[in-house]
Amino acid sequence: MNQISHNWAGHVAFGARSTHFPRSLAEVQALVRQAPRVRTVGARHSFNAIADTPGALLSLRRLERRIEIDPAARTVTVDGGITYAELCPRLDAAGWALANLPSVPDFTVAGATSTATHGSGDAHRNLAAAVAALEIVTASGDLLVLRRGEPEFDGAVVGLGALGVITALTLDLVPRFELRQDVFHGLDFDAVTEGFEALMASAYSVSLFTHWAGDRVDQAWLKGHPDASPPALPCGGRPAPGESSPVMGRDPTGTTAQLGVAGPSYDRLPHARIGALPAIGTEFQSEYFVARRDAPAAMRAIRKIEAALHPALIVSEIRTIAADTFWLSTNHGGDSVGFHFSLERDWPLVKVALQALEAALAPFAPRPHWGKLFVTPAADLQARYPRLADFRELAVRHDPGGKFRNAFLDTYVFGH
Repeated sequence: MNQISHNWAGHVAFGARSTHFPRSLAEVQALVRQAPRVRTVGARHSFNAIADTPGALLSLRRLERRIEIDPAARTVTVDGGITYAELCPRLDAAGWALANLPSVPDFTVAGATSTATHGSGDAHRNLAAAVAALEIVTASGDLLVLRRGEPEFDGAVVGLGALGVITALTLDLVPRFELRQDVFHGLDFDAVTEGFEALMASAYSVSLFTHWAGDRVDQAWLKGHPDASPPALPCGGRPAPGESSPVMGRDPTGTTAQLGVAGPSYDRLPHARIGALPAIGTEFQSEYFVARRDAPAAMRAIRKIEAALHPALIVSEIRTIAADTFWLSTNHGGDSVGFHFSLERDWPLVKVALQALEAALAPFAPRPHWGKLFVTPAADLQARYPRLADFRELAVRHDPGGKFRNAFLDTYVFGH
C-alpha cells in the first residue's frame, strides 16, 4: 500500500495532499517539521473523519517493529505502528500478556489507546490504561516523553492525535494466562436487566450480543479462566450448540474458539482471530457509553425504540468497562457500560437510527466513541468531559499552530 485514500469501511475519503510511510524516528521528525498539517493513521478502523487532514497523512506501519520486554518492570515498549496481532503472540511466547484486548486484534496499539477503545470486563479499564509511558513527536519535531504520574500524562494518553505523532508506547504486562470461552443463546431480557451486575461479573470478560428484538438477548459470550465454570444457564439462556458468530445465524469462521476450549488469552479475549478482519469493511459502526449504574434503564430505553433501529441494525454488543482518569476517555470518572452497534452501509437509514438512539439515551448523557459514527451536537459532547478545557490548554501548549488539528477536532474538541 503506497497510498491511503479511504478509511477501512471505505466511506470516508481522506483529503490528504500527500501520504508518507516513514521508516525511522528521524524520518517522522523531519516530516512533521516540514508539513504545515499532519495526521497519523493506524489501521484506518475509524468511521468518521477523525484521522483526516488536508496536509500530510502519516502511517507508521513501515517503522521497524520494536518489542522490548522489561521483566523486572513488567512492561513492554513497542513502536507506534505495531498491531495487537503482531505483539501478542510474541508476548505469549515470552511468558507475558496484556490484561485486556480489543475485539479485533488487527488494530494498532497507538490508534486504539488514543481513542479510548476498550475490551470488556468489570475489572478492566479501557486499553489506554495499560500505557505506562509514551513518546510523541510534537509540532516542532522534538520528542516528548511522558510517564504515568506526570502532570500531563492523563491528558496525553487519550489524545486523539492532537498532541503529535505517537512513535512508541510502554505497556503494562501480566504473566501469560489462558481463557476459555462459553457462549449461551436466548437469554431472557428482563432477567438480564434485573441480574445485570451478576451476569457481567460472572467471567473475566463478558459480552452480550442482541438485535433488540422482543424479550430476548441473543447471546452471552463468557470468557473465563479454564478452572472456573461459567453459570450453567445464565438468565435463562441455553448453551450454544456449536461455534457462534456474534450475528446469529452467520458463519462463525474467523471467530475465536468457543465451547469451553482453553487457549492463550490473546486468542480468546478478542472476538475475531488474528487476520480475520476483512481488507474492506462491510458495515458502519457506532458506540455509546453511559454510567454503569444506568445500564438496566438504558437497555430498557433502547428496547423501546427497537423498531427505529431495525432497518439499519446488523447486531449490537453490550460490554462493561471500569473507570479511568484520562481526560478525554469515554470512561473518565466512572464505571461505564458500552452499547456498540454494527450497522448497514446506508447513511440515511443509519442517521435515522442514531437520532432515535441518541434521543433514547439522552437522559443518561452518553459519550460516543471518538472514532465511530454519531450525530451528537458538539456542545453536548463537550459538556460531558469535565477536563476538556485542560486538554485544550495541553494541546495548544505542544501544538500552538494547530498542526495536528483537523475539521473533526476543530468541531468536537476545540470548537465553541
